[in-house]
Amino acid sequence: MSMDEETTAAHGSATIAQLLQDVKCAKDNLVELTRALVRIPTETPTSDTTEAVRLVANELADLRDVEVRTITAKEPIRNLVAKVHGSKPGKRLVLNGHLDTYPVGDADSWSDDPFSANIREGRLYGRGSSDMKGGLACLIYVFRTLAGMRDLWTGELCLTLAGDEETMGVLGSRYLLETCVEARGDAMLNADVGSPKVPRIGEKGMIWIDVRASGRPAHGAHVHMGENAIDILRTAMDALSGLTSLHVNPPQEVAQTINSAKPVSEPLGGAGEAEVLGSITVNFGTIAGGHSANLVPDWAKASADIRLPMGVSVAEIEKEICRCLALRPGIQFDIVRRYEPTWTSPSEPIVDAILDACGTVLGGAPRANMRVGASDARLFRAEGIPSVVCGLTPHNLGGPDEYVDISELVDVTQIHLLAALDYLTNR
Repeated sequence: MSMDEETTAAHGSATIAQLLQDVKCAKDNLVELTRALVRIPTETPTSDTTEAVRLVANELADLRDVEVRTITAKEPIRNLVAKVHGSKPGKRLVLNGHLDTYPVGDADSWSDDPFSANIREGRLYGRGSSDMKGGLACLIYVFRTLAGMRDLWTGELCLTLAGDEETMGVLGSRYLLETCVEARGDAMLNADVGSPKVPRIGEKGMIWIDVRASGRPAHGAHVHMGENAIDILRTAMDALSGLTSLHVNPPQEVAQTINSAKPVSEPLGGAGEAEVLGSITVNFGTIAGGHSANLVPDWAKASADIRLPMGVSVAEIEKEICRCLALRPGIQFDIVRRYEPTWTSPSEPIVDAILDACGTVLGGAPRANMRVGASDARLFRAEGIPSVVCGLTPHNLGGPDEYVDISELVDVTQIHLLAALDYLTNR
């Protein structure tokens, strides 16, 4: 290494050390921003993100040469987009997150008001604290910091905050990708829930199907005179459950990634996660039918969630569904939602950047993996944009007393800051 290279490396190390320390010193600010976001209800429905967008816009208002705008497909679901340029042209990096949350549910089952953002024993409680208003606070901090040191990086940094993610993102990130050039980056970082120990670089696909069965009514004592719609439906459900036995041949790179991540990922995601990531799953979430126990039911219906691993397409599974159900007497079905599995190769620069950052902040050898659930990252990957999800560990996700560990706010912020700076300077 030459003297000039040694000087540059030493300067870079000093800068990184200072950035990490600055985040630690900003912990109280990160906490207060998270609390402010949690205190604004953005439940889906109605996904009213008006006040949340206003709060974020105010947080960015003092930044020089930063463009902030609101983009709306349908009120009151508002999206925010902000962008800032570096010292000279280069790659565009997108920081993406979502403003909406799950519904509160039964507020009486919470220990405190779901929007109180109370803090107890190092935990910040409230609906959306982990999914993903804590992550939003991290991204806002990263955007503000890099906007203030733009002489150190090149290209363009964009912050895209979606008002619609919990209902599949049609009016959120998908709309931004269709209408907003800033959303189409060379790479994307997302701080949705997960774990900073296991960045997620792929997601399974999904098919939602509604199945209906028709029978012939009769008295429950005269079963020979009727046709039981529930029995007809059960046979159809059994046929769909058989999809789980289909052979899947995932790309070698995907299989290796899942297997390599297993020792780190399964203690966080649960035993059996690796098997689920590599296989087709079928879950019947609702079922109904009939009118009374003493009547042969003339109707029944069920809905199923089918998840697809890498190595199989929506078209292939829909073909199998038709084979199982299309000619079955008394059965009708509709596929109501679908999307393909998506994947970002571990060889992509943005994956290297996030893994390097995780290693610097957390130590050890972080492992990238697939993600069992869905995020907006799938929408970016579907457009050919390499994307990584690295966020806070969720606690009581979707249930009462959702919370986030405050210490992780610092970790995730440091990781995204280092990864973004690395990508915009070295990749």
